[in-house]
Amino acid sequence: MISVDNLTVSFGGWDLFKEISLLVNPKDRIGLVGKNGAGKSTLLKVIAGLQPATSGAVTKSGDVTIGYLPQQMKVADTTSLAEETAKAFDEVIVLEKEIASLTAEIAERTDYESAAYEKLLHRLNDATDRYHMLGGDNREAEVEKTLLGLGFRRSDFGRPTSEFSGGWRMRIELAKLLLRRPSVFLLDEPTNHLDIESIQWLEDYLKDYNGAVVLISHDRAFLDNVTNRTVELMLGRLYDYKVPYSQYVVLRRERREQQMAAYENQQRMIEKTEEFIEKFRYKPTKSNQVQSRIKQLEKIDRIEVDEEDLSALNIKFPPAPRSGQIVAEVKGAGKSFGDKHVFSGADFTIEKGDRIALVGRNGEGKTTFARMLIGQLQPTEGSIKVGVNVNIGYYAQNQDDLMNGEFTVYDTLDRVAVGDIRTRLRDILGAFLFRGEDIDKKVKVLSGGERSRLAMARMMLEPHNLLVLDEPTNHMDMRSKDILKNALLKYDGTLVVVSHDREFLDGLVDKVYEFRDGGVKEYLGGIRYFLEKRKVESMREIEARAPRQSAEPVKATKGKIDYQQKKEMERAIRKTQNGVEAIEKRIAELEAAIAGWDAKLADPAAHGIDVSDQSVFAEYEGLKQQLKYEEHEWEKLGYELELLQDQLREML
Repeated sequence: MISVDNLTVSFGGWDLFKEISLLVNPKDRIGLVGKNGAGKSTLLKVIAGLQPATSGAVTKSGDVTIGYLPQQMKVADTTSLAEETAKAFDEVIVLEKEIASLTAEIAERTDYESAAYEKLLHRLNDATDRYHMLGGDNREAEVEKTLLGLGFRRSDFGRPTSEFSGGWRMRIELAKLLLRRPSVFLLDEPTNHLDIESIQWLEDYLKDYNGAVVLISHDRAFLDNVTNRTVELMLGRLYDYKVPYSQYVVLRRERREQQMAAYENQQRMIEKTEEFIEKFRYKPTKSNQVQSRIKQLEKIDRIEVDEEDLSALNIKFPPAPRSGQIVAEVKGAGKSFGDKHVFSGADFTIEKGDRIALVGRNGEGKTTFARMLIGQLQPTEGSIKVGVNVNIGYYAQNQDDLMNGEFTVYDTLDRVAVGDIRTRLRDILGAFLFRGEDIDKKVKVLSGGERSRLAMARMMLEPHNLLVLDEPTNHMDMRSKDILKNALLKYDGTLVVVSHDREFLDGLVDKVYEFRDGGVKEYLGGIRYFLEKRKVESMREIEARAPRQSAEPVKATKGKIDYQQKKEMERAIRKTQNGVEAIEKRIAELEAAIAGWDAKLADPAAHGIDVSDQSVFAEYEGLKQQLKYEEHEWEKLGYELELLQDQLREML
């Protein structure tokens, strides 16, 4: 399909990558991975024919068509959403006119035996086949299905494209690309502007697509769910693994360990041989052995170990200043912009140490709520009250765009830093991978990932006890995301994060607030729990709308669950029930211990308690905090038990 042969791309004498080769086969699902700046986007541009290579060649078979989605692009503002999306069918419209013209001409002719007549029939047949293959018969339905899948509403179809934000405009281009049905998709970070539901829809679409897919993504879950082959660009070389991303990580580590063991063994053998040669080089009695060893060394096929990129994003958030237990009280909060209602009914309390994810479709109010929380916007209904001594650090979704492109990397921090922190700016930039001459680069020449890292560094110049992060991982590579996540896991303050990256949120948050259909719903559990719960709720919504089936099909559906599946589900339910019972036992023990302390503190003298000893109250408060944690875990496990029981009922 597409053959990349000995491709080299150089800039000013420096090789971005050198003599790499790659074959893209029909129905391949390739994840192109590597750190920011490794050359992934450049490789896609070269394959798409948008950028020349220094040397080497890209060969495509004659009938291959390519659909390329860059990270950033401009969208025309002269049409409505539906009209702009329908441009994907330009070829279909041309074919439609040609078919009509050919049909009319054939109907008028009478030279049925001539070569010209036969040629017309062949062309009509080819045009008709191509028309059907491109979905010409049901293009309006395909436009609707694709736009709805990418998160648009039917009420959006008539809206001018100029009214949509940059993220939604990217979705318009993605919709057009999907509808064109090229032989090969080249997708550069297609999930950056999608919400979780749209990402899942795109996953299903690409898995079932009849062509090949080559995609760049820093969403590990997306890569695992879509790809079956991982190609890594590292330090100018290409490594091809016939497995999804998570398996590639394991295989790559194993391959390097094997290489390193073989390399070390060979180095020890070479060292001993060289010692022997050096020791007996001038002894006539050993001359034959010495010559033999010299020839042996010359014949050795030297093992090379892959050079490893050990640079890392070394982030450590400053300790969070002390705040009150209540970080923010949200009471019936809502927001409207004129006639446009965004959401209402947000009613919850953010407490010290909470780790919260804000999720939902784009435009439902996640970023609006984040801006209300930090005081940039005011609620049009209800209230949001920030607690005592709360110091907020805010990372905006377009944080990298808010920086002055003419400033250097160093100047960007230097202009906002105050006090002693200014003496540590180079160390801080080094932790964010800006080293040596990098700090003198202008912001406008940085990649998306580099700008994100710089914006995060700027936010960390002062300590905060509440971090509000709006899409912090957009454009970050896998390693940067992993180390940012590890730093946030160690952060001792309160965290509110807007993100669509399921793998990034997994294990990081313990509460999820979903903004959906103008309201806000709380899920007391992590992101995996939320996704499972939403799946069940979506099934119920579909079933509620679906017409009732006869008894026979229901019985047929019930028959699909086998004995082993039922046993596994029942085993999971029993395990969760045991967990609930164990937590209930711990809660009872903690309540008894707290009641005992209540009695002692009511009359400390009678129980020999020194009320001036702060450790006494620390132990008492520790028990109360543990009880709060166990109650939260009990509630979460209870929801999980309910979910499993619902799933079993659905399967039976």
